[in-house]
Amino acid sequence: MTEVKTKLNIRRMVLCALFAALSAIGAFIKIPVPVIPFTLQVLFTTLAGLLLGRKYGSLSVLLYMAVGLAGIPVFTEGGGLSYIFKPTFGYIIGFCIGAYVTGAVAHSGSTVNPSLKRLLCASFAGLVIVYLCGMIYCYIISNFVIEQPIALKPLILYCFVFPVPGDILLCIFASLIAKRVIPVLRKKGLMC
Repeated sequence: MTEVKTKLNIRRMVLCALFAALSAIGAFIKIPVPVIPFTLQVLFTTLAGLLLGRKYGSLSVLLYMAVGLAGIPVFTEGGGLSYIFKPTFGYIIGFCIGAYVTGAVAHSGSTVNPSLKRLLCASFAGLVIVYLCGMIYCYIISNFVIEQPIALKPLILYCFVFPVPGDILLCIFASLIAKRVIPVLRKKGLMC
C-alpha cells in the first residue's frame, strides 16, 4: 500500500515539475500583437489547475515562482528576487492563486469527469483571479514603490482590455484540452 501511494505521489510531483517547466516555456512563447506582450503562460497555468487539481496545480506554479525568484531567468523579463518589484509580478502571483481556484472549481463536488461547462467556468474563475492580482499589484508597485505612476484608465486599458481577449481564447483551449485529458489521467490514477 505504501509503495503504491509513493508511486502516485512521485508521478504527481513529476507532473508538477512538468507544468512548472511548461509555465516557464510559456513565458517565452510570445505571440506578436501590438502594444502588449502576449504569452502562453495562462494556457499552462490554467491547464495545471484543470489537470492536476487545486493542490498540485498551484504547487506547480509555486515551483515555477520559486525557480524564477531563485535567479533562474524563467520569467518573461528574467528572474531573481528583484523581480518582485516589477509591476507584472502580480500576474505570476495570480497564476498560483488562479491555478488553485481553477482546480477547486473544476473538481468540486462528486463529478468524476467535469463537464466542459464546469471546466470553462473554472478556467474563467482562475482568469479573473489572475487579472485581479495582476492589476492590483501593478497599480500598487507602480504608484507607491517604483514611483512610475499609472492612472486607473491606462491600467485598465493596458493590463486588462488589450490582453484579455487572447487569454479568454487560451482558457477555452485549455478547457477543451482538459476535457479530453482528464479521463486519461483518471484512468492512470493521476487525478487528485
